[in-house]
Amino acid sequence: MRSFLPAVAEQLFRDIQKTYQEASQIPNDLLIALKFVFGSCALQALDLVDQHSVTCLTAPSGRKAFQVTGGSGRLYTCFLSCHYCPCPAFAYSVLRRNDGLVCKHILAVYLSQAMAATQQGSVSDQQMSLLLSGTMDL
Repeated sequence: MRSFLPAVAEQLFRDIQKTYQEASQIPNDLLIALKFVFGSCALQALDLVDQHSVTCLTAPSGRKAFQVTGGSGRLYTCFLSCHYCPCPAFAYSVLRRNDGLVCKHILAVYLSQAMAATQQGSVSDQQMSLLLSGTMDL
């Protein structure tokens, strides 16, 4: 999968994955780096991961979408393949103002994958098509 993140962010996720596999925690230096690279949404994203709010939905065709339950309980369907989240923060801070690399939901997806904390779910190809079109939430 082609990444939309800078190399420093990709390396940070690799480092988090490696140390989390070894110690089941993220050391302070990587937490500081996470905050430096991603700003204020880093803590919020870690909170979403701690709450097991990220689910990877996979269709028989191999397509994947991630659903993240936000702090308010709203469900956001995120797509890493095109680096997209439908939340207002992504539209405003990432797309419009170019203030950040990602919103907390997309960051939570990356972190949950690095920490092997992503819930898994299956959907039919038809359900995935509806998710992709934005006409369905599971």
